[in-house]
Amino acid sequence: MSDGASGQYRAGETALLAVVEEAEPLVGHWRRRFDAVAAAGVPAHVTVLVPFLDIDRLDAAAMNDLRALIGEHGPFTVRFDGCGRFPDALYLAPTPGRPFRALTEAVAARWPEAPPYGGRFAEIVPHLTVAHGQEEHVYDEVEAVLTTRLPLTASVASVALFVCDGDRWHRRDAFPLVGAGVGGGA
Repeated sequence: MSDGASGQYRAGETALLAVVEEAEPLVGHWRRRFDAVAAAGVPAHVTVLVPFLDIDRLDAAAMNDLRALIGEHGPFTVRFDGCGRFPDALYLAPTPGRPFRALTEAVAARWPEAPPYGGRFAEIVPHLTVAHGQEEHVYDEVEAVLTTRLPLTASVASVALFVCDGDRWHRRDAFPLVGAGVGGGA
């Protein structure tokens, strides 16, 4: 998923996201104001892998592999107790983070041509972005409000495949987490 405003995404680009529906009432307002991907159709989520394979590479065999690989992992509960920051983003930090990292590592190992974030970052840091590309005072304001409304607990039972049409992102499929808990824990 490209960083930037709507219209700067590439048609056929895909993303694997753990959608966190429980977070929408808490962060939806902020995301619509301060995170361009929300306006492009992306719900509150923790990224599993972006960019993933272009949609034209996701034939029936690849989709079956993806379903099986993600299905090896079990559903889990995550808690968001506080905020964190990158230089250009404010996010909610999930605990545990390990199940998200395990999913990312498994998919990236199967498709090494699709490293997390295009290989731009050495470390996988699970996060739910609330604001991106804003000035520091915006992050301060949003964080002050969010911390009074945390913690938030959510269930993660699937990973969704989103596809971009060049302007907006659309949910194409979802892969349930049905395993005995691969990647669970802290």
